[in-house]
Amino acid sequence: QLQLVESGGGLVQFGESLRLSCTASGIRLDPYTIGWFRQAPGKEREGVSCISRAGAHIPGDSTKYHDSVKGRFTIDRDNANNTVYLQMNGLKPEDTAVYYCAAGRWAICQIHESDYDYWGQGTQVTVSS
Repeated sequence: QLQLVESGGGLVQFGESLRLSCTASGIRLDPYTIGWFRQAPGKEREGVSCISRAGAHIPGDSTKYHDSVKGRFTIDRDNANNTVYLQMNGLKPEDTAVYYCAAGRWAICQIHESDYDYWGQGTQVTVSS
C-alpha cells in the first residue's frame, strides 16, 4: 500500500515562499503520476498541479498547473530522494489551504481527483496579508 506523506507547510506572509514535499516510504514514486491538491475552509478540494509518470513519453510538458498558480508554483521530481516537490513563490492569502499530494497510475497527468488512487494526510499552508 502506497502511503504518501506531505511536509513543508507553515505560516508565511504575503509574497513569501514555501516548498512542499511529498514522499513515500519503501515504495518508489517514479511509476506514479503525482498531483497536488488543496482545500480551503468552506471550499471544495481543487487541483493545483501535477507531474506525469517518470519516463513517460509525452508530447510537450509533463507538468500541469491551475491557472491561479501558473508562474508562481513549480512541481518537480527528485528521483534520487523519492520526493516530489511543490515550490510555491509569491504566496497570496487565497493560497491558504490544506495541501494534499496524491498518486495515480495514469502515465500522463491531469489535475482531476478521480485520476488518483492514493492520498496523503495533508499539510497546512497559511498566508497572512
